[in-house]
Amino acid sequence: MISVTRDDFDVNAVIDRVRRADMGALVTFLGVVRDDRIEVMELEAYEEVAKKELASIRDEAFAEFPIGAVEIIHRIGRLRVGENILLIVVGASHRKEAFDACEFILERIKESVPIWKKEIGEDGERWVPGESHGGDA
Repeated sequence: MISVTRDDFDVNAVIDRVRRADMGALVTFLGVVRDDRIEVMELEAYEEVAKKELASIRDEAFAEFPIGAVEIIHRIGRLRVGENILLIVVGASHRKEAFDACEFILERIKESVPIWKKEIGEDGERWVPGESHGGDA
């Protein structure tokens, strides 16, 4: 499943949805809004393109690694410190493939998915550049 949503998600429900008897490893990455002297993070996306790019990254992961399942959920909208941003769940027979695929997916998302974030805090607001632009998002 690929999703770009304004709604929060239930991590355990997604893990249960991915889980299968032939999978010995379920690797999960959960990105949350970090308390980095900000109050709010705003995430904006070109949703149609973001969903297509996420699906393409999922397909690349299936082609590159011996994995059995991938789910990616990326939130957009106005999020507070501690709220969920991104969930990646990868299921595979073995942990190495699941970890490698999960890291691959995360790095590819940061490089190419058209989702932008603005941090808003006491000192004002700023757009955070993505990694493909030399930033540290």
